Amino acid sequence: MPSGNGAKAQQKRERNLQKHANDSKAHSQLKSNQAAMSIVCQVCRTSFLCTVKEPELRNHAENKHPAKKFEECFLPN
Repeated sequence: MPSGNGAKAQQKRERNLQKHANDSKAHSQLKSNQAAMSIVCQVCRTSFLCTVKEPELRNHAENKHPAKKFEECFLPN
């Protein structure tokens, strides 16, 4: 008596369910996101992700600290 594809699919579902039952805890990226906040404005201490582009940093400096220069807000690396 041959088994159909439905039985194979059900067996695969059961195997995957057992396999992923051990990995049930959620993985959070909060710690890694916090560690990536490596660029800091020296005036207001606002932190930015390490992937932020210079135009966005210049925009912050011009809008939040118009009396300061860009170089005063963000130290060159």
